[in-house]
Amino acid sequence: MTDQPTHAGRITISVDAMGGDSGPATVVAGIAKSADKNPDIAFVLHGPEQTLRKLVAKRRVLQGRVVFRDCPDVVTMEDKPSQVVRSGKQTSMWSTLDSVRAGEAHGAVSCGNTGALMALSMMRLRKLPGVNRPAIAILWPSRNPQGFNVMLDVGADVRADAKDLLQYALMGASYARNGMALERPRIGLLNVGTEEHKGRAELKEAHAMISDFAEQANFDFVGFVEGSDIPGDKADVIVTDGFTGNVAIKTGEGTASLIGDLLRQAFKYSPLSRLASVLAITSLNRLKKRIDPRRVNGGVFLGLNGTVVKSHGGADATGVSAAVKLAFTLAQSGFAEKLAARVASTAELAQDAVHTPPKAGE
Repeated sequence: MTDQPTHAGRITISVDAMGGDSGPATVVAGIAKSADKNPDIAFVLHGPEQTLRKLVAKRRVLQGRVVFRDCPDVVTMEDKPSQVVRSGKQTSMWSTLDSVRAGEAHGAVSCGNTGALMALSMMRLRKLPGVNRPAIAILWPSRNPQGFNVMLDVGADVRADAKDLLQYALMGASYARNGMALERPRIGLLNVGTEEHKGRAELKEAHAMISDFAEQANFDFVGFVEGSDIPGDKADVIVTDGFTGNVAIKTGEGTASLIGDLLRQAFKYSPLSRLASVLAITSLNRLKKRIDPRRVNGGVFLGLNGTVVKSHGGADATGVSAAVKLAFTLAQSGFAEKLAARVASTAELAQDAVHTPPKAGE
């Protein structure tokens, strides 16, 4: 299809309809939720056009707000990133990113293979000048007034040296500033303890570099933080490598699910407990909403020439809608342009810091 978006005045989000575990029906249901809540959003939808048109036709709220891109192939969860980069041109994921590259969409959302999405994003959108390793940033429920903390990286790359961690701090601060309206975010570097002598050599080096950049990058560095501080109120942004971050987020999701299951079991224990659950229904619903990972679904790929949001592969319609909302919010704020400016303004200084680490006391 060669139809062109005609969404004047709306933010257009490019959506991979084929990436999720539940198939395109769930993705269409998710964008319909977003469309129902937000009159200023439109979509470019990628996948088998005939199938998608039938699904969209059932959602009146999507009428006139979706442009289709016919793609015969799908990136599966089993596909290797290198394989997708070589031969994935006909896939819905490739097409989704190309819509952002071509400027017909303000951001992209996919529930697909994380490794493949990152590899294709780097190839099609390219890294921002000065960025060595892009990162995936997520919002984590916390005790802070804003309700969430930013954590990165959570899986873009399992490795991270001191310079990478410094760049994560800079990008995470920009995300918190523009996406969460935190004028001067607090940055914490995840470690096995808060004492400065603890941790690997690259963590100690990163500690010195981030501390040296705090004032000129307009953030407060609170030093090392521990795992218990991820949902706490000590920092607004938690910086770590992709291996540690990915383990943390999966642990958090599993714990939230366990809490929900245990609560349901507890309230079914006796007739009296079932009555108590009825009396406490409002509080229980508030708790459910607060810890529901679907409502903060969406990891943002930072460090690219464009906004890409990775939705959870198992996301339901609520999760897809949350990822779309995040992409919309960032696009509306001009986050990609602001992040590019921030990275460009600090890249040269960061490079100098790598070659000439700050001396003690400076």
